[in-house]
Amino acid sequence: MKQFFQRLTNWELWNFYVLYFPISFVWFWYCWKSRSVWFFSSSNPTITFGGFEGESKREMYDQLPPASFPKTIYLLHDLSFEDVKKKIFFEAGFSYPFIVKPDVGMKGILFRKIENEDQLRKYHERIPVEYIVQELIEMPVEVSVFYFRHPANDKGVVSGFIQKELLEVFGDGQSTLWELILKHPRAKFRLEEMKHRHEQRLDRIFPKDQHFYLSYAGNHNRGARFINLRDQIDEPLLKVFDELSHYTGKFYYGRYDIKCQSIEDLKQGKNYSILEFNGSGAEPNHIYDAGLSIWQAYREILKHWKALYEISKYNHKNGTPYWSYSRGKKFLKQAKRHFRMLEKFD
Repeated sequence: MKQFFQRLTNWELWNFYVLYFPISFVWFWYCWKSRSVWFFSSSNPTITFGGFEGESKREMYDQLPPASFPKTIYLLHDLSFEDVKKKIFFEAGFSYPFIVKPDVGMKGILFRKIENEDQLRKYHERIPVEYIVQELIEMPVEVSVFYFRHPANDKGVVSGFIQKELLEVFGDGQSTLWELILKHPRAKFRLEEMKHRHEQRLDRIFPKDQHFYLSYAGNHNRGARFINLRDQIDEPLLKVFDELSHYTGKFYYGRYDIKCQSIEDLKQGKNYSILEFNGSGAEPNHIYDAGLSIWQAYREILKHWKALYEISKYNHKNGTPYWSYSRGKKFLKQAKRHFRMLEKFD
């Protein structure tokens, strides 16, 4: 009952559809104005569906400067395990540990850190789709940067900047992992997920101050905590993302998830690695853990929807047509079927 009231009074814990319902009429207004349900599909012309949902990571990485993202290879799920090891270790030169995740994925589904051959074998035998093997980036700071640029302008806007703290617990030398989870302010709302993910170690007792990651995915829906860095948004930071946006000339709206050595290094355009770019479907995640009221959060979301509409409308008028209703409906149906399947295997 206590958890129920905590969820009820904290809008950050609300279901996605409950949270967005009160402002959904604005989204439909943009659909009506553009005469397209999929008006956002023209926002990022070189990303499928504008990056709203169902785009591949390969598609995104292919449009970034080569040194700006981790070493990555793509593997078919039906390869023999011997071929998998050959491609990972002999051809690509990987060593443990590394990251694996679906090429088409979202919300940290089937995101794993692989530390040995047994984990790799189990993952490969279980995953039902093409996946990527990616270098583990050990840099200490993980951030998200929300950026958008109207195609008629050379300069864009960094509208959000946050640092992420992954979901983790610290041992006290007495409590089991399950007891630590029950006491954790965010993990206690994810008990089924924690049972499933850590069922083999729930009775383990960690030494005092030893930390253990409950999830390596830096997503709010996976329990990560966000620290708002809006005071760090300045011209050097904007310059880095203006240059990225101009690399192909086609990145106009979305969120970069990045690891870096430090905030200052990122602003100087060095010692950073882009883990992902999320396009028109990206949520302005700087609304979370920022002490905003629900009305302030809505104001921020609406500001981004307006920018998305204006970017998409301009691109539509300049050679990137909106997707047809039937094409978008078919694609979205396939994407949702794909994600439901991944959730069953997660």
